[in-house]
Amino acid sequence: MTKNQDHQSLLAVFDREMREHARPDGPGVRVERTGDVVRQAGAAHDWNGVVWSSPDLDAARADAAIAAQVAHCVERGYEEFEWKLYAHDRPADLGARLLAAGFEPEDPETLLVAPVADLPTEAVLPDGVRLRTVRDEADVELMGRAHEQAFGSDWTRLRHQVLARLKEDPDHFVGVLAMAGEEPVSSARMELYPGTGFAGLWGGGTVETWRGRGVYRALIAFRARIAAERGFRYLQVDATEQSRPILRRLGFTVLGTTTPYVYRPTS
Repeated sequence: MTKNQDHQSLLAVFDREMREHARPDGPGVRVERTGDVVRQAGAAHDWNGVVWSSPDLDAARADAAIAAQVAHCVERGYEEFEWKLYAHDRPADLGARLLAAGFEPEDPETLLVAPVADLPTEAVLPDGVRLRTVRDEADVELMGRAHEQAFGSDWTRLRHQVLARLKEDPDHFVGVLAMAGEEPVSSARMELYPGTGFAGLWGGGTVETWRGRGVYRALIAFRARIAAERGFRYLQVDATEQSRPILRRLGFTVLGTTTPYVYRPTS
């Protein structure tokens, strides 16, 4: 099999398992197939949005599908609703059509996937730093502190989601803290998707003074070991420009890009 064939095969598996046949990513949410799209629907603090659209979507059907999702967002009273657009989705101008319908694009991210068996699983840490899993609400607050310092973004919505996963579905969620003494210097999450073979890596933000010292790589290895122990075959990441080079050096393959298009009825 050529490198391109391997790439296309892996992308097809990802599209089928993680998008077209998506599973709910937390308690209290549903995955709904409606017309030409698959979406997740839950409460206001959950992630709500489109995860897959039919590859047969043409221009006329695309506009109808977009209008239906806008109506769904307004009917449910969501503050925001996301259409997760991938570079290979059709029609080719789907992003422009979402923009015309009032969706706002956020920064694109790189979709990377790696077989768990090909990844390092030994977490090599700088002196004075230790890793541990998140156990309770106090740990979630430490995650939030690290997240807000690393990304400069509000933790409120993620806090609700992480607490719900930890309390109601702990078998399919892993939270990790990197601690220097009593201070959180990085945090990360892993979502385990039963029946798919995939686990998703999220977060991984490190506070500025600790960057470039191997903490991010250690968080990848720590979660890869857990995924391997639980029998998952692949790790998937939506990576920023900052983390993409590290992930590629570790053995992840770039499958394309994904751009969140967000609809906010009150904006």
